This record gives sequence, C-alpha cells and structure tokens, in this order.
Amino acid sequence: MPVHEWGDADSSAPGILLLQEIFGVSPYIEQRAAELSALGYYVIAPEVYWRLDGVDLDDEDAPDLLERAIGTMQRLDWDQAVTDCVSALEYLRGRDRRTGLIGFCFGGGLAFNVAAVSSPDALVSYYGSALPNLLHLAPDVTAPSLHHFGDADDYVPVDVVVPALVGAEVHRYPGAGHAFDNPMPAFHDIDASALSWERTVEFLSRNLQGAA
Repeated sequence: MPVHEWGDADSSAPGILLLQEIFGVSPYIEQRAAELSALGYYVIAPEVYWRLDGVDLDDEDAPDLLERAIGTMQRLDWDQAVTDCVSALEYLRGRDRRTGLIGFCFGGGLAFNVAAVSSPDALVSYYGSALPNLLHLAPDVTAPSLHHFGDADDYVPVDVVVPALVGAEVHRYPGAGHAFDNPMPAFHDIDASALSWERTVEFLSRNLQGAA
C-alpha cells in the first residue's frame, strides 16, 4: 500500500496515521500532515483507494468531483480498507513509538473502526461519516478519543451518534456543517476549523507527547 510520509521514519517521534477524506490524499490532507510533522510527529497518510482502478480525483475544481469521490468510496471494500489501515498502524507501532490515529469524514469513520480492532494510543475523528453504522464498536474503542461534529451536519445524525460515544471527548460546533475543516469554500467554517484544530493539537500533545 503506497503511503505519503512526513518526518523521519527512524526517529523516536510519536507516529500518526492520517486517514483521508473521500477525496483521497488531497492537498488539504497533505497540509494537515505537514502541520502535524512540524509539531514533532512522524506522519503517514496511506492511499486507501490503492486497490481500485480508475480513481481520478486530482482536479479539485472539477464540477463533478464530489460525485466521483462518492462513487469511488462506494466501490471500496470497507473490511479490506480496515485491514490495510491496521497494517499501517502496526508499521508505526512496530518502531517502538506511541501512535495516534486521525481521520476526516470517510477517514474519521475508518479511523474509529481501526481503533476498535487495533491498539492506538489516541484517536481523533472529525465528523466520521460511517459512524452511524459503527456504533456497535464503541465499547471496543478503548484509546483516549476526541470527536468533532458540526451541529448543522447534513450527513451525520449527530444527536444519535454522540450519546453512543461514552467516555470520549466530544465537541460540537454550532452552525458548522459537514467537512467544516476542509478549506473548500463549499464546506469550510473558519471558526470551527480553527478551534477544533487547536483542540486536536492539544489532545495529541497530551496523549502522544505527554505534554500538559
């Protein structure tokens, strides 16, 4: 499975497995990975769609980008993707470092599923779109967990999902819609994005680097 990496694989830096939105490892995902690397993490972002043929999501200005991304995601074998991402997490853990998971949208649900069947040291999920179908796994997610949701999310039934996330740190952002951290104008909520990222950075620091 191809992965993009930021930082030194041979360093003792904590590792982060960064899981993409439905748009793949986009410039937005690369930006977040670079920011995490600058904070002292070794970051890998796998090409989750690597087993699929005909993936064409490079043109962010394409008018049918969302439609094509949804179609690509629907062709994915979910269980195989979970297995692939568990392997990526074990790669990080095999280098004797603390490891965290962070995922956005599609990747937020995928990260939650991976955390339920593996053993990360921390999980951050942004508006995981698959969470409504994964809530039965909540008792199996034992890692410290942070979830972000926009209260105006049209894709995730937040009022249903949040009560099932017992023991997790959950933040809701009034007026923010789905994918509010994505800088695309159709999605971005500047205030929710800034505050949620501040909370994410603090949470990861506390759980992976031991900083107060």
